[in-house]
Amino acid sequence: MFVIDWGWRMLEVDNATLESTRAALRAQMPITERWAYFDHAAVAPLPRPTMQAIQEWTTQAGEQGDTAWPAWAKQAEATRRDAAALIGADPGEIALVANTTAGINLVAEGIDWREGDNLVLPADEYPSNQYPWLNQAWRGVEVRTLPTDRGRVDLSALRDACDARTRIVSMSWVQFSAGYRHDIDAAVEIAHAAGAWFFLDAIQGLGVFPLDVRSTPVDFLAADGHKWMLGPEGAGMAYIRRDRLEQLRPVGVGAHSVKHAHDYTRIDMDLRDTAARYEGGSMNMPGMLGFGASLALLRSLPAGAAAACVLDITDYAVERLQSSGAQIVSHRTPEDGRDPRSGIVSFELPGRDPMEFRSGCLEAGVVLSCRAGRLRIAPHAYTNREDVDRLISML
Repeated sequence: MFVIDWGWRMLEVDNATLESTRAALRAQMPITERWAYFDHAAVAPLPRPTMQAIQEWTTQAGEQGDTAWPAWAKQAEATRRDAAALIGADPGEIALVANTTAGINLVAEGIDWREGDNLVLPADEYPSNQYPWLNQAWRGVEVRTLPTDRGRVDLSALRDACDARTRIVSMSWVQFSAGYRHDIDAAVEIAHAAGAWFFLDAIQGLGVFPLDVRSTPVDFLAADGHKWMLGPEGAGMAYIRRDRLEQLRPVGVGAHSVKHAHDYTRIDMDLRDTAARYEGGSMNMPGMLGFGASLALLRSLPAGAAAACVLDITDYAVERLQSSGAQIVSHRTPEDGRDPRSGIVSFELPGRDPMEFRSGCLEAGVVLSCRAGRLRIAPHAYTNREDVDRLISML
């Protein structure tokens, strides 16, 4: 029995549900026929329903042209609804965006910055959660970076870094190289207590780990679908809390940003009162339809089961890696009553070059990454022990 305490919700997943979930999802993943795939923190392989959705769009685009567009638009709205349901939001708070970077820039460029303002973020964030904020320096905005311990932010240091001029705190739910999963509830509370907003880069957690934006009141969130949500690249989501929408300067506006989006002869700056105002131009329609199929598949799984599967298989991988002489870098031990584990495990092999080891793994049908000079595995809920054993055989 897996008991997972998310703070706002306690989930129990028995072993039978865990194994049935793993088997059901694995049956939808053609990648398993050839590869032991441990690279979901980079780019995920596509499930069968996602492949089918994109292939159907290709056929329709070739055979029907834009006569199929109304049906595609309805499917895109279903994607928006599933994205909203995934995080407990209202569909009107979701913008369908190209990637995490685009979602971050909606906020970074939309804040009415004043010279002397500051923002706070961890020092080892993925570049997409640094450059949009660093790009505000010309406005006189100070970027305060926090040192970390293998991705772990000291919350007392976060509290000390915030002051009356802090406009926003931005951090990843799961740190990309070492996999530390932060206590977002606590971080949000610190930011709000200082009068600042909170932005969550959710790409390394969303799709596996549950999140409810009503219980964990982040102000903004963004994630591309091509990692843990098993979607194609170039199709993702941004969440803008309803009461923050009018507090941001709208950026990227275009023909589809207004309430009368399909009346092309009427020019009236009457913006939509939803996050869809950020969808100014043509959408990556095949990407969004594929993304929707992936979301529907993940949402069909029992509550908490994907997270339980991921934690179970990473625990097994850590055990096997350690017994084979690997040194685990990721935080895996509960601290102060909370669990820092994620789907990312970073490790070192003393005396072995990580890039050479990765090359050897690829030749043997095992896929993993090198990040920050270390090896990184990122299994999903469908990964089984046989996959792990293939990795260990390379050691």
